[in-house]
Amino acid sequence: MSAKFSKSTSDYLEWNQAMNLIRNLYNEENYKMSLLISFGSFWGLRISDILRLKWEQVYNLDEFALVEKKTGKIREIKINSQLKRHIADCYQNLIPCTLDEFIFTSQKGTVFSIQRINVILKDMKIRYNLKIKNFSSHSLRKCFGREIFNRSGENAELAIVKLSQLFNHSSTSITRRYLGISQKELLETYDVLTF
Repeated sequence: MSAKFSKSTSDYLEWNQAMNLIRNLYNEENYKMSLLISFGSFWGLRISDILRLKWEQVYNLDEFALVEKKTGKIREIKINSQLKRHIADCYQNLIPCTLDEFIFTSQKGTVFSIQRINVILKDMKIRYNLKIKNFSSHSLRKCFGREIFNRSGENAELAIVKLSQLFNHSSTSITRRYLGISQKELLETYDVLTF
């Protein structure tokens, strides 16, 4: 969250930091925030879509679909086996009354607001000494994209195309800028070729 009338861009949280944060939150029995970081990092969803999730959409399933709030487009999500196990562990510790409940509710029983989540994330940045300048809920979406790009190796261009489609960007140049991919990194693509 930026100061009134100012504009700041969130940075991506590095994958290893995100995974450590997920584990630390889980170990401290902060299961909902552990899930929130997981969903953002593993699925690249906007926070508005994460906050609308109910247990019945993600618990004990291999995949699900949702209509993105911002775009109105259907997005299909696959739940990998490790995340599926994490969801089940958190579910068993939280013991919701029904599967029809929203996952991200406060102690008052209301769904967290985006503003509240961003305040919580700013506190996490300090508490866990996260090495990220502008940390917000959007940092998790960028974490997902950046890790997919980083792991793509010589298939970086294909990864950009896929991410562009997943993020519903109108062009791959928007996706590159969104992920903070520098010209230097793009030029390094040529170095992977050998005789």
